[in-house]
Amino acid sequence: MDYTTLPSRGLVIACLDTGDALAWQEFIRRFQKLIATVVFRTCARWGQTTPQVVDELVQETYLKLCSDNCRLLRSFQSSHDDAVFGYIKVLTANLVHDHFKAAHAEKRGGSMVAASVSDESPLPPASPHCEASAEIEKKVLIREIAVCLQGAAEGPNSKRDLYIFWLYYRSGMTASAIASLPAVGLSTKGVETTILRLTRIVRQQLNRERKYEEPGSKSVEGFRSGDSF
Repeated sequence: MDYTTLPSRGLVIACLDTGDALAWQEFIRRFQKLIATVVFRTCARWGQTTPQVVDELVQETYLKLCSDNCRLLRSFQSSHDDAVFGYIKVLTANLVHDHFKAAHAEKRGGSMVAASVSDESPLPPASPHCEASAEIEKKVLIREIAVCLQGAAEGPNSKRDLYIFWLYYRSGMTASAIASLPAVGLSTKGVETTILRLTRIVRQQLNRERKYEEPGSKSVEGFRSGDSF
């Protein structure tokens, strides 16, 4: 089934009812940018925008959505197809605020103070030329890795294994967060083993094809930034 054609409400229902890995993959693709943006902007209001903090809170959001058999998603009653966007936005912001409130309470009068709600604290603008070059290089690397993966994932679990690989490298999810997804059906250790096996195969094939690494060239790990493509 082509889940990309489903309205958001239908996609959520498909994820909950079928547990199909492809449905969850489309869920992450569709909501990743929203979640990452809300996390970053809310973190900025607390003066904490390091990549590590932002990444951890993005993963926490997915864990929250999937915890207790996806209780929060199951309990949500949408009035229209795209209402889930607003629901996830509010849920994400509240999760981040609760995280920093708890940390602030532990410090008892520490220096962490929330900034104005209107302070968006945007990222500094990147050079258009550098940004375009990086994007081109990234896409080339993805195509090379996709070719390497064609023969790397075999057997009845090949689709699941590829799903895990791309969630880790393209969506930036941690192994524990991936293991918590209903469609995966593996422990954190099982997810880590799958990622390690496929990464090793891809690295070996890329090295054989290139024969040597040019200064500054990207590796399979080089595009795992937590951003979706």
